[in-house]
Parts: sequence; structure tokens; C-alpha cells
Amino acid sequence: MSNDPNGIITVQAPASKSMSHRTLIAASLANGESVVSGLLDSDDITRTRGCLAACGAKFEETDDGALRVTGAENGPRGANPDGRDRDAEPHEMYMHESGTTCRLMTAVAAAGKGSFRIHGAPRMHERPMKELCDALSRLGVHFTFEGKEGFLPFVMETKGFRKKTVDITLEESSQYLSGLLLGAPLSEKPTLVTVSGKKAVSWPYVALTLQVMEDFKAGFNVEILKEGRWTEVPWRSIRRVEPGELRFHVEPGSYEPTNYRVEGDWSNSSYFLAAGAVGKKPVRVMGIRPDSLQGDRAIIDILAEMGAGLNVTPDKGITIYPRKLRGVNVDMGKCPDLVPTVAVVAAHAVSPTTIRNVAHLRIKECDRLQACAEQITKTGCKVEQFDDGIKITPAPLPSGTSIDFETYGDHRVPMSMSIFQLAGITPVFDNPKCVGKSFPEFFDEWNKVVKGQ
Repeated sequence: MSNDPNGIITVQAPASKSMSHRTLIAASLANGESVVSGLLDSDDITRTRGCLAACGAKFEETDDGALRVTGAENGPRGANPDGRDRDAEPHEMYMHESGTTCRLMTAVAAAGKGSFRIHGAPRMHERPMKELCDALSRLGVHFTFEGKEGFLPFVMETKGFRKKTVDITLEESSQYLSGLLLGAPLSEKPTLVTVSGKKAVSWPYVALTLQVMEDFKAGFNVEILKEGRWTEVPWRSIRRVEPGELRFHVEPGSYEPTNYRVEGDWSNSSYFLAAGAVGKKPVRVMGIRPDSLQGDRAIIDILAEMGAGLNVTPDKGITIYPRKLRGVNVDMGKCPDLVPTVAVVAAHAVSPTTIRNVAHLRIKECDRLQACAEQITKTGCKVEQFDDGIKITPAPLPSGTSIDFETYGDHRVPMSMSIFQLAGITPVFDNPKCVGKSFPEFFDEWNKVVKGQ
């Protein structure tokens, strides 16, 4: 962090968690050696790395802090890949509480050969996986559930994707589709993946998957249903997904080894950008791309709509300036991870804010809509919940007081509630270490911003 003569507080963005997951997976599926730099060091990324090692990938730290990745030869390999030893213990894939690791790696491992045991922390065992398991079953993968069907823990036995077609929705999570797409190049046959269902959320995360697949030279094309005919389109041209009108052709073949630098993270930068909107001094965040495909880039549009000042300079970072903030009515289906940030900023506004189309937040590390409502209410603001969103009605914030906030073990809760510190509230968290899931250094960096005010 640094301060310039104009009073702007400058911070460096951490690496993107979403891109770190996907880059590690692509490098681990490539036939050869890749060097990945700028990788996020967090609990979730450690889980993905561990699962990839269980699939046969090898990792070596370099002297300059990068990671040398040697891809799993012939794709992911579990126990008994040739089917000759039925008594072999499945390879363990432990997810802890990383939903991203669980959904992406279950599909990626299913595209390999052998048996795997998928399990995690108690909360992970409560999060639904049935839709993905059903889709993989249609591709020829066999599941043995140790408890409730459609939930972890389970043993997965696979010979790869044996069928040519599968459909999946974007209603519950975009990560199901991303996992299928990441695994599909390992198939011996072309794979056709169609988006079904009634609604689609979090498309930008699928775009990040396609970006990494393209960068590692995995072959695919995208078609939309137009006037009754399937028409191939550039995937970057897709801005909105209509279920039943989008499908992917993924060609068999390997990923190519690539030296890759992971871009900065818009999700974890959102707290610092929010600090610029509600604090006394502007905040500039370096290392995030204005042209990024990350859906959470929407934070600057939302803050600007609320009245914050904004300056975007590709080589000099993104700067947010404090202004009088007004409430907004916003659909956040494409950027759900921003909801806790925006909800806390909304508590600093002069009029109510309504956040819509984020029902899938109720099956995250915790029920994030309920968590936001319960914790923001402690500041005196009124928060109403409905099935797919919340409404925040601001009230004078109790500056000079200390408030005990629950974290629910969810990294995004304490990071967002920390924004109240800029209103003179001292937040006390029951489990501050849960930020290690995505941003272990958060409080060190955040305290620099608070002191710079």
C-alpha cells in the first residue's frame, strides 16, 4: 500500500481465485510442463492442487515464486484405472469447504480413469451435488453414495466420458458446466454440452473457463439457437444465456503446456474499492484488468450507479472516490460474490437498496443472504429477506461502538463486514481466520487502508 500527494490510498489486488483454480487445472491436464506465476496462495487453491496431485499431476516451486506444473500423463488417474484390481482403495480427493474445487474437480476426475473418493468438511457434505452427479452418470460415470444420494461423501468410478451428449443447467451453479467443459477435452469422442433449465446465473464464470481453455489450446466451439437453427458464434460475443439456446462442442485432445500469469481478482478487490466509496479518501487498486471477463468487474458499475466517483486507467489502476451514496435496485445474478460487499455499502447510502436474482447464495459456505441480513441488522439498519434477494434500508450507523459479527466460517462475511470500520464501528469476528479460504493476507492489507484514512 502507498499514499500519493493527492491523498489516494493505493493497494495491489490479490490474484484471481477463479482464474487460479482454472489455470491450475488446465496446466495439470496438459501433456508436458507449464509454469504458472501470480497464483493465489489460499486454502481453496491448496485443495484444488491436492486433488490434482491425487489425479497424477506434479508440482514444483520455482526460485522466483512461480509453480512448475507437470501434467498428469494420459489424464487423471485414480485407483485401479485398468480395472484389474477391484480391491484398490480409491484415491482420496478432500475438498474441505471449497465448493469450486469440489464441482470442478469432480467433473475433471470423472473425465479420467479409475476410482476416487470425494469428501470434505461437514458443511461441504450439506451442499448439493446431485445435478452434477446425474449429468456425469449420463456420461457413463458410476457413483456410490455413502450417505444421502446427491451429496458428499461418495466414491466415483469412471472410464472417462463414454457418451457424446449431456445437458446441464445454470440454475444452481455455473461450476457444474465449467467442470464438464474442463473435463470434456479428455474424452475419446467429441462431447456436446447443452445448457438446459429455466434460468441461467453466473455466466461470467463460464467465460473465465472458456478463456483458460482457449489459452491452453483446448478445442471447442459455441453455438446458439437462432431462428430455429444452431449457429456458431464467437464465445466472447455471448452476454446473456437463454436455457435451451446455447451449446458447446468440445473436441477430443489434450491441453497444451503454457506459461501463464494469473490476473488480479475483482472479487477480493471489491472490499478495497468499496472502501474508496464509503471512506474519507479515494482508493486505487492496481493489478486488476478493466477488460477482465470476471463477472465481479461489475462492482465499479454498481458503485458508480450508487454515486461513487470512478476513474479507470489501464496502466494506473481503478480508483474509486467517496461521494454521497444513493440506493439502487440491482440484479446480481452474474456477480453473486459481490452481494455481501454491495449490501454493506448499501448500509452507508441515503436510500434503500434491493438486490435480486441471487437465490443460489443460500447454498454457499453458508446461507449468505441470511448471513448478510443478520449481521447488517446489528448496525441498526433494516434488512428484509426474500427468496432470491434482500433489501437494505439504511439507518444512522453507530460510530464509536464495537459490534460482534458472526462469520459463519464464510470468508466473504468478515471481509465485507470490515467495511463498517470506515464508519467508525469496531468489528469483532468470531472466526477471522476463515478469510484464509481466499485471501489469507486480507486483514494485513485492510488495516493499511484503515490507517490511511
